[in-house]
Amino acid sequence: MEFVARTGSAASARTDCAMVGVYRDGTLSAAAREVDAVADGLIARLVRRRDFSGRRGETLVITEPSNLACQRLLLVGLGDPGKLNLKVWRRVHGAATAALLKLGAKEAWSFLSTEDVAGADSYALARHAAEAAEAAAYRFDEMKSRQEDPLPPLKRLLLWVPDRGARSEAERGFSHAAAIAEGQSLARTLGNLPGNVCTPTYLAARARKLAGGRPQKMKVSVLGEAEMKKLGMGALLSVSQGSRQPARLIIMDWRGGPKGAAPIALIGKGITFDTGGVCLKPPQALDEMKFDMCGAASVIGTMLTVSRLDLPLNVIGVVPAAENMPDGLASRPGDVVKTMSGQTVEILNTDAEGRLVLCDAITYTKRYKPAVMVDVATLTGACVIALGHHLTGLMSTSETLAAELLGAGISAEDRAWRLPIAEEYDEELKSNFADFANVAGREGGAVTAACFLARFAGDGPWAHLDIAGTAWKSGQAKGATGRPVPLLAQFLLGRAA
Repeated sequence: MEFVARTGSAASARTDCAMVGVYRDGTLSAAAREVDAVADGLIARLVRRRDFSGRRGETLVITEPSNLACQRLLLVGLGDPGKLNLKVWRRVHGAATAALLKLGAKEAWSFLSTEDVAGADSYALARHAAEAAEAAAYRFDEMKSRQEDPLPPLKRLLLWVPDRGARSEAERGFSHAAAIAEGQSLARTLGNLPGNVCTPTYLAARARKLAGGRPQKMKVSVLGEAEMKKLGMGALLSVSQGSRQPARLIIMDWRGGPKGAAPIALIGKGITFDTGGVCLKPPQALDEMKFDMCGAASVIGTMLTVSRLDLPLNVIGVVPAAENMPDGLASRPGDVVKTMSGQTVEILNTDAEGRLVLCDAITYTKRYKPAVMVDVATLTGACVIALGHHLTGLMSTSETLAAELLGAGISAEDRAWRLPIAEEYDEELKSNFADFANVAGREGGAVTAACFLARFAGDGPWAHLDIAGTAWKSGQAKGATGRPVPLLAQFLLGRAA
């Protein structure tokens, strides 16, 4: 989709569809008032008759409106006056895009930006409008044999800006949005692919494609099981030993910053299907365990965004990819494995496998001497219980890094919430037979999982993002969300600035 910033009048805009806003109390936006004056009070009459309420995200299409240059007029509900912020802005643009896609309009012009949006400038308005539009336009139909006749795609979305200065800032926002949306869409697609397609080997192949566009700056290498065994990655390999799909360690190395500058490391859990192993999960919603590689998908998607933005940073993306299956060779509760760090772990629960692949990946990543490490994982159901499906769990040993990531989430409208890491939780990992166990009790499960990973992260700045509640949706809207690509991209943009 092409995004363009332009000045102009809603009443005289020649386009397939012009979008104007109406508030829930019946107040017309500035653009709606302008249109209403030319269209003989059409919008005001619809509001008086309660044909349109202005409820947030509500839409109403008016075809061939009289006295207007546009072919269609789309009324968009802005919700309550005084409460139009970036979160609402994204929702109304997503709803408007969904309505436009049903219309078959090839071009549309949004005049919703005539309104004041709390905490937003032209850059933010453009970026979030474009990201919301791309998210609404995303479709996953790669596995279907037949498609319904599609309507013409929405090819061009124009956004009203007041002047030339705002236009320049909006275009910068569009540029960032396009790269972020592309990375998020890749993450969603990888997450949505079934486990019999998206194997560790497949993930490695998709990661290798990233190097094709920028071979001078992006290097991708993949370690097989024999190489990982030589490195002593006993924890990672203990997860894959019950599967016929061999594990892979994927390393994406972006060198856009000064030579020798310490890289930023992103590490994504890549369990391409999680049965729970010998500690088999219940069958309800077991199909959704194909989403257990969404941490890996978000790191791969973020690395695509880094390449598209040509960020002046050094960034390392590391993905430990494996499948967790029950088999005669699978790990058993009570097994003790030796990690790459030399520490030993007693496996009390084979369904706590994510931390086993991540701990070896974290140890491996330390050889790059990163400035910071951030791991991303669909790690614990406990985080879903704690935070639901709205906020990503954030745990960190660094106050500065935690503040950076929390701020990036707010700016990107991909929010996280900080949970603690403390010695009292860490003590619950004690084992009689190894250095420590891979699980503690049920209480505080998201925190004790982070404490486990912290034992491998060392003293450098490290953060853990638990995306178990935010990486995908269930029910009728079932599918990967691509989160936290926007948060990670904003974090890197902040570092680049």
